[in-house]
Amino acid sequence: MTRGLGRVFSGFKRLVTLSVMWSMKHPMYSVPLRSPSVRSMAVLPLPFGKPKDLSLPNATWGPEMMQLYEHYNSLCKVEVEAEGGQKKVPWKRIPGYNRLLKYATGGVYLSKMIQSKARLFTRNIREPGAAFEYALFINSEEEKCVGIWQVGHLLEGPPGHVHGGAIATIIDTVTGCLASLSGAVMTANLNINYRSPIQLGNTVVVESIVDKREGRKKFISCKVTSPDGTKLHTEATALFLSIDINQLLLGR
Repeated sequence: MTRGLGRVFSGFKRLVTLSVMWSMKHPMYSVPLRSPSVRSMAVLPLPFGKPKDLSLPNATWGPEMMQLYEHYNSLCKVEVEAEGGQKKVPWKRIPGYNRLLKYATGGVYLSKMIQSKARLFTRNIREPGAAFEYALFINSEEEKCVGIWQVGHLLEGPPGHVHGGAIATIIDTVTGCLASLSGAVMTANLNINYRSPIQLGNTVVVESIVDKREGRKKFISCKVTSPDGTKLHTEATALFLSIDINQLLLGR
């Protein structure tokens, strides 16, 4: 019995690994796999139904959050002319799930059997609007990621304002999403300059771009601003390293 269960569990691990590796070779069908420390590209579980997408608007989103969402979501429908006269849409919205495995093929069901208690750090509060409300948009042509965030009352640090660690999480999430476009990465360094505090309940825009690459290294810069861009809240630079997701998942 124990040996049989071991084989089943090993099979699940292999299925997840193969799903992630397949999706790395087919990025046009992929979305980033999110974790506080690990990112990779993984295909959506189309044949198995879709899990709840937490990056869609809900009743707690304020007017600024909704306006920004509608703006960037509209960009995801705009076609531009690429090489050879073909049309393509450079902007894409990234779905938001609360479990890592939901980004893999069959992950809706696998996530209930493997690490069923695990939750992504930015999606682990069930009360809408209480913590991180956000949506991520990627432009692979410009190597740019934009995140729109509404910060809730459970993220307090200084009275009435967002904790610096929560701001670091926001920056790590957006820059990590961008860094994972070409494969799995891990954060190696995050350097943050806090310029102006963010009030609880406010909406901010987080923009990140790829500055350069050196072998396994990806250097990314990021800024956090008010919705109209007039106030700079935070500036940051990040370094990510490409990793072997197969070894990481199998604990090697």
